[in-house]
Amino acid sequence: MVFGVFDGLHEGHRSFLSQARGLGDYVIAVVARDEVVEKLKGRSPLRPLESRIEELRKSGVIGEAVAGDTEPGRYSMVEAHRPAVIAFGYDQDALRADFMSRLDRFDFQIDVLVLKSFEPEKYHSSRMR
Repeated sequence: MVFGVFDGLHEGHRSFLSQARGLGDYVIAVVARDEVVEKLKGRSPLRPLESRIEELRKSGVIGEAVAGDTEPGRYSMVEAHRPAVIAFGYDQDALRADFMSRLDRFDFQIDVLVLKSFEPEKYHSSRMR
């Protein structure tokens, strides 16, 4: 399982998703809802949620794309899907720290990994706006 905004699928995202796919049989991408992006980043995504989900589905890299929670920190998709692995991007430190602080709420084993960056000076979403 991975988390992200995925506001315009670029090569950095594709690398991230491919690395995650290499960790298991099936990747579930949890896509941040517009209102959560606004709360966390102070701005709206460029593309609406359904458009971002559809682009991920069409990418062929993931098994499933689902909308995230309406409030940060709930992680209901983790409870619903019970992933063996959750992979965070190299730049998702705050999200990973928040998740780790709540890890004890789950009654199953989850391996938490951080994936490598792919040309972050070129493909980081904040640089592409």
